[in-house]
Amino acid sequence: MTDSLKAIMFDVFGTVVDWRRSIANEVRAIPQLHSIDGELFADRWRGKYQPAMERIRSGDRAWTKLDQLHFENLNEVLEEFDVDSLNDAAKWHLNRAWHRLTPWDDSVPGLERLKSKYIIATLSNGNVALIVNMAKHAALPWDMVLGAEVVGHYKPQPESYLKSAAMLDLKPSQCMLVAAHNSDLVAAAKCGFMTAFVARPTEYGADQKIDLEPTSDYTVVADDFIDLAAKLGC
Repeated sequence: MTDSLKAIMFDVFGTVVDWRRSIANEVRAIPQLHSIDGELFADRWRGKYQPAMERIRSGDRAWTKLDQLHFENLNEVLEEFDVDSLNDAAKWHLNRAWHRLTPWDDSVPGLERLKSKYIIATLSNGNVALIVNMAKHAALPWDMVLGAEVVGHYKPQPESYLKSAAMLDLKPSQCMLVAAHNSDLVAAAKCGFMTAFVARPTEYGADQKIDLEPTSDYTVVADDFIDLAAKLGC
């Protein structure tokens, strides 16, 4: 089934990196935020992610990269937590915490194995600088950075998948999306991609209720990236 596979593309936030723990740790490191629950702050910040992008997907707002959306969302969250003691420099440093996210333990070794046989690339809503800086920080061995800013569309718009495949001069049927989120995989499959589901059951914390198991018939279901590499012959 995967004989024609040439490139494996990855959702990043939650699938490759543990954003919640990483953001919580960054929050706890800021003296003015010591009294705040870091995980709750991370959840509130992440909760504004999809609504902010939806304004762009719907045409209500011109294209805006994720760093700017994150910064605007951060200001809203700080206001919700009654924090007014951070200057702009401190806010931008915290905003760039999204550039410094920590990978899951299996991510780097799994990606290195997959890279030995396939092109590996991001297919993320993160902007290019964010993804490149994260790769340097976390030793993520991407061959290519693709996704929202490169193609000018946020997932799950079809263009985000189709244009990413085209940039590698590949048909969608020669590409696979790896994600921990069923909705992302369903959208990619509708565009002709192969799909691989890798559950991250603590992405949203110990009480996570969604994306604990596959909800569709994907090309591959794997326990982690090491298992995915093995199933794809790497």
